[in-house]
Amino acid sequence: MSGFLRSGSSNWRRAATVVLAADWTHPIPTAPAPSLPPPAEGFRLLLLQRSRQQSVLPGAYVFPGGVLDAADRSADWLRLFAPHYGPPRFGLGCAPPSHTTFPVLPAAGPDSPVELGAALPDDVAFRICALRETFEEAGVLLLRPRASPTAVPELSRALPAPEGLAAWRARVRRDPRQFLHLCEHLDCIPDIWALHDWSAWLTPFRQRGSRRFETYFYLCCLREPPPVYLDLAEVVDYQWSSPAEATGSFLSKEIWLVPPQFYEIRRLENFASLSDLHKFCLDHISQGVERWMPITLVTADGLIMLLPGDELYLEDSKFLENSLSSEKKTEEIMKEGKKLHRIVLHNRHLYSIYVTVQSKYKHVYPKTYVVNKSHL
Repeated sequence: MSGFLRSGSSNWRRAATVVLAADWTHPIPTAPAPSLPPPAEGFRLLLLQRSRQQSVLPGAYVFPGGVLDAADRSADWLRLFAPHYGPPRFGLGCAPPSHTTFPVLPAAGPDSPVELGAALPDDVAFRICALRETFEEAGVLLLRPRASPTAVPELSRALPAPEGLAAWRARVRRDPRQFLHLCEHLDCIPDIWALHDWSAWLTPFRQRGSRRFETYFYLCCLREPPPVYLDLAEVVDYQWSSPAEATGSFLSKEIWLVPPQFYEIRRLENFASLSDLHKFCLDHISQGVERWMPITLVTADGLIMLLPGDELYLEDSKFLENSLSSEKKTEEIMKEGKKLHRIVLHNRHLYSIYVTVQSKYKHVYPKTYVVNKSHL
């Protein structure tokens, strides 16, 4: 049910994910794990553990999300959003500038399932995808009543679990078109306005013929942590963690994070409170999304993921299907560098982030984070 973008020998899929950041400064009797004390940041993030039986990122802790489906673009959504919202922007405000100069991927073909009946713009379709997947994986419904005429820029709240949640989720998992029918049944629409543009990551090249993703990340600020209902198929465990707690769990090998998730978690540690994070999201609307494809540099003793702005990063289309390599050791390469934007992969549970550049588009980058040598 998904569309492919082909580049050389890679199969590209388009996907969306949402970082759920929930306020944790006030005790909430019905909240999951209410005994957890408030973290220093005042908010926690929802991390879901993927089943070890999954073909993609088995065992990893990730944000809710998944592959874009043709149903997420269906013209049937136009009827549900009417009369208050409609093309071209569905109340999302002015279109942000596009920063997608590199890399350019070939468009999905005209017969792609994702493109057939593509009545909705990307900004709306990707948000619907992220919200649908959040329901499928975590049982969390981010919807709003159809009668709500205006989208207010405030903290969001998940809808209480409906009767028959398990049955509805099973239907949506079998057929993504059922998500629209669930919304109709509840007389609600997907709360696309609660999802703020955050970033976009493209899977770096590792080997030919691999499955790769162009994934758009959204951020949603919640008044309180909603109950999580695991599907126990694709997702087998979850935790609410502050950025600092997630980093500690990763270093202690309690959880495993892939580099983009680790980078985003470290980025979120810049914010002292959920209100600061929410304000940043609202103020940043006009700046657009930075879309990155890391380039893998294979060293004599490890891997470095180079990000745009790094002095070794090359905006060359050949790196869609190739990596860089060096006979030098990682430490030697790091000593030579001055203009850095990179993730050093020491091993599966140890990453360092080096950032000495500023964002071109007023986003926040993580601070340089170097793991203690005692861990190496």
